[in-house]
Amino acid sequence: MYSFKDDYAELGHEKVLTDLIKISREQMLGYGKDCVSIQAKELISNRFGLGNADIHFLAGGTQTNLVFIDATLRKFEAVIAPDSGHICVMEAGAIERNGNKIITAPNCDGKLRVQVIERICKPSPLHEHMVSPKLVYISQPTEKGTLYSKQELVELYETCKKFDLYLYVDGARLGAALASHNTDIAPEDMAILCDAFYIGGTKNGSPLGEALCIINDDLKPHFRKYKKQHGALLAKGALIASCFKSLFENDLFFELATHANKTARKLCDALIAHGFSMRVDSPTNQLFPILPNDKIAELQKHFEFYPWETLDNNTSVVRLICSWATDEAQVDKFIKMLITAQQEELTLKPSDLYSAYIK
Repeated sequence: MYSFKDDYAELGHEKVLTDLIKISREQMLGYGKDCVSIQAKELISNRFGLGNADIHFLAGGTQTNLVFIDATLRKFEAVIAPDSGHICVMEAGAIERNGNKIITAPNCDGKLRVQVIERICKPSPLHEHMVSPKLVYISQPTEKGTLYSKQELVELYETCKKFDLYLYVDGARLGAALASHNTDIAPEDMAILCDAFYIGGTKNGSPLGEALCIINDDLKPHFRKYKKQHGALLAKGALIASCFKSLFENDLFFELATHANKTARKLCDALIAHGFSMRVDSPTNQLFPILPNDKIAELQKHFEFYPWETLDNNTSVVRLICSWATDEAQVDKFIKMLITAQQEELTLKPSDLYSAYIK
């Protein structure tokens, strides 16, 4: 069974793993003060034009979101997030368990709109009895694979500044966003469009790890102490740093993201060409096609993927994700099986034609 369930099924790219083996016996300083961590941060800083931004390596996306939000907000301050956001539906209530309320807002194809933020931040005579919005959480790309344009991020950030809010971008799949054929955002733009963002390694060729980039100077002090409190300050800090050093040497990070997008685009184009439609128009490595339920059942005998949303008795939305390591031969096989089944259904036998005629 070949999997289109996620983009972290494969352990890691060969170069990343080989480079880890090369330094496996080197003695290094602990807690991210080693030479490998310094080199990895320099590579990321140069590629994204981060200047004086602080860069921290953490193990995973949920941990990164939790530690950053905890370090940024007081307990009566809240996060505004689209109701489809990862911190709302996929992190077991980690943010709220830690003491910060999430104010969910209706998403528009996964996106958070300026008008929603303005409505939430409208002054209330009962404000002292209510949580205070302080941080806006979005992801790029969204949980639906859609992308914010540069103008949309500019407008979001300006709105955040208007209401004294921080803008934080979850970049678990940031590679797919920046490598998309349909984006007008360059890596260097991230340094000026938000207060903090993270670069996802787990879903783009690294066995683990995310690189959190804190741009706003007000959010930098004591962050390592918050990492320590959450068990996120690794003694062997070079472990994650080495993975990012490998990814950002010779732009391997973007090469892998481009492959994920390319294979997803091949799959998408073939489905559309044969009459299937998409729930949302995703220019990244996540696809949400609408398929007949009987075809889904047949495909699941050979491929793993998530049924995502039931539309009616006959059709459902599924989620297909291509990764940095997706085998194009498996993409071709998926397409062939679906298209062949469709053609067989449309091909009538002579007896069927006669039956249709006499009716």
